[in-house]
Amino acid sequence: MDANEYGALTEEMRQAYQNYNPRRDALAEARALLTLAAEKAMAAGALPAAELPAFIVEIPADVKNGDVASNLAMAGARAFKKAPRQIAEALLAHLPALENSIFSKAEIAGPGFINLFLSPAWFSSVVYGATLNGQYGRTGYGGGEAVNVEFVSANPTGPMHLGNARGGALGDCLAAVLDWAGYNVTREFYVNDAGNQIQKFGKSLSARYLQLYQGEQAVPFPEDGYQGEDIKALAKEFAALHGDALVEAAEEARRAALIGYALPKNIAGLERDLAKYRIHYDVWFRESALHDSGAVQAVVDRLLASGACYKAEDGAVMYKSAQFTEKYGAANKKRDEDEVKDEVLVRANGIPTYFAADIAYHYNKLAVRGFSRAIDIWGADHHGHVARMKGAMDAVGLDGEKLDIVLMQLVNLMKDGKPVRMSKRTGKAITLSDLLDEAPIDSTRFFFNMREAGSAMDFDLDLAVREDSENPVYYVQYAHARICSILKKLAAEGVQYEGPVAWAGVQFAEPAELDLIRAVSAFPAEIVLAAQKYDPARITRYVIDLAGAFHKFYNTCRIKEAEPAVRQARMALCLAVKQVIANVLTMFKITVPESM
Repeated sequence: MDANEYGALTEEMRQAYQNYNPRRDALAEARALLTLAAEKAMAAGALPAAELPAFIVEIPADVKNGDVASNLAMAGARAFKKAPRQIAEALLAHLPALENSIFSKAEIAGPGFINLFLSPAWFSSVVYGATLNGQYGRTGYGGGEAVNVEFVSANPTGPMHLGNARGGALGDCLAAVLDWAGYNVTREFYVNDAGNQIQKFGKSLSARYLQLYQGEQAVPFPEDGYQGEDIKALAKEFAALHGDALVEAAEEARRAALIGYALPKNIAGLERDLAKYRIHYDVWFRESALHDSGAVQAVVDRLLASGACYKAEDGAVMYKSAQFTEKYGAANKKRDEDEVKDEVLVRANGIPTYFAADIAYHYNKLAVRGFSRAIDIWGADHHGHVARMKGAMDAVGLDGEKLDIVLMQLVNLMKDGKPVRMSKRTGKAITLSDLLDEAPIDSTRFFFNMREAGSAMDFDLDLAVREDSENPVYYVQYAHARICSILKKLAAEGVQYEGPVAWAGVQFAEPAELDLIRAVSAFPAEIVLAAQKYDPARITRYVIDLAGAFHKFYNTCRIKEAEPAVRQARMALCLAVKQVIANVLTMFKITVPESM
């Protein structure tokens, strides 16, 4: 084979392995074979004619008795009126020849389980797929469906906290998983730059500004004001630029000027801190745009026209919350209330509530911009708002099922085995910026995606900075660096990987090889499951297991000393694992080291 023929063959193989999902394909082929066997058995009279029952085809946790297992024989006992073992024997007797399939044999186990064993060719194909496709793991499952993932959306009146740190890593990595699963993903930050919190922000800034010139005794601070040192700092910065020019100004004018100065600075700070955290949004959507464009009023008018809202005697617009909330479970009601009460959407003074703007915002996502699904990451303390928000989508003429809320539990920051409440640097509550000064970003992004969102978690600062196998992200990164080192040493001795043709006749047979290939094969399926369940933690757990399987393989199977063709096959397996680890780390925006 000359160089041109070899190149053409390699390119043909590379194209064949785009969107390759070996586990999915194995399960689909097993189901097809068993279905055909049942049809042939019925046609031959070995089984009575009957509608084929629903049955399971799965990859068992323990593969020593087979790589794929099915309960078809037991599921068919009632339909076929036979013992499961007899049904299984009839099915295997009529199973199509396996020579042209990805299976090498089929067996019956126990009362009638059917187990199929994958062929050596399948194990080789997994390695081909992972080495020839730099995007191995990426699938077309989502079909290009447009989804919006909104996360963090921190209040711009102050710094981000630990919950935002977890929500940032969770949202960004979930968006990455959805992208790899074949969705068209938009990352979005909702800027709450309107409403009551901004008025409170202006009131707080105004008081701190006046105190600089008139003293704290003369200017009482609002009881509901923002107490943070950041408010004082912003007031001082403004005063340094403008002096006392606004001391005698009207209160509203002074607040507007202070907000006009401080809010853009805070929003820029959010962008800066999130960029340091490796989070970059496609859209920064401002709440004020909904008010300025009339979108909030348009949604209120729509709800009034449909009868979902009505005007109270005092002129307030009330929303019939209970009517639309019940479908989605727990309602947002006070503990001392027996039932959900109608909610205010527009106050008697004509000012819309935050809920009105929130309905307009989600209407904009689903109806105006046309996302087929909107996914929000919320703190668990907002659980009572889930049903009301989904119900509101129904009320406004959309489908509440197209709005998915991922609820995220609290984070406990730990050091020396004890909770950490305050920053050593500032003496105040720990912010995202503080955390990123204390812990490596690689560890932070990885750690926050090691448990599903609904589980509370402890973030161990001591573990995050360790550079040994106890640190999970270091353990995974080391596996990648170790493979790079292995290949570099072989290259220094004149041994290069020569491509798939160089080991075409080799069959992987060592248990550690087969276990590692099975782990590699799971990657695309894990991507799909993580996307279905909105759980990127599946991927971090998966890659930790993959790294462990690689270390076991390396300690069991010699590479350098192996016969040349076997050495090439094992080098290919190393490259496959290297590619998967690199894809996971890159997907999650974690450093991919070649040496450690």
